[in-house]
Amino acid sequence: MSETTIREANRRPRTSAGRIITALIAAVVASSAANAVIAVLARAAGASDDFVPLQAQAYLFLTVTGVLAGAAGWAAVRRRSRRPDAVLRWLIPAVVAASLIPDVALLFTDVQPHTSGLAVTALIVMHLATAAVAVPLFAHALPVRAAT
Repeated sequence: MSETTIREANRRPRTSAGRIITALIAAVVASSAANAVIAVLARAAGASDDFVPLQAQAYLFLTVTGVLAGAAGWAAVRRRSRRPDAVLRWLIPAVVAASLIPDVALLFTDVQPHTSGLAVTALIVMHLATAAVAVPLFAHALPVRAAT
């Protein structure tokens, strides 16, 4: 092993495939459950049943996609960054904020029928819930060391 490889191995905490898979499954299941509750509550509060993004087939697909994309991004930062903790500290809020742009845009366009402020608020809460569930699980399964 080269000196660079040894330093790299010492810098990045090791983790097992089983731990990663378990965290991904937990993130998908818990985020999907949270989003299902949010969707049910939004519809019970008056959001239209016909608002497609609050229907299970839409939000479950996007939840799984978001969790997998987030895990891939986390792993890439962990692998490639010299200071993954610092990068993730600003990248996570930036990505979550960017993910809200299409939701907020629904309020100003006629692209999605049955859009309301309540429905869009539910979508925003779904994004935040998914991040709130996934980020701690990623941190557990793919830990990063703080720079010293």
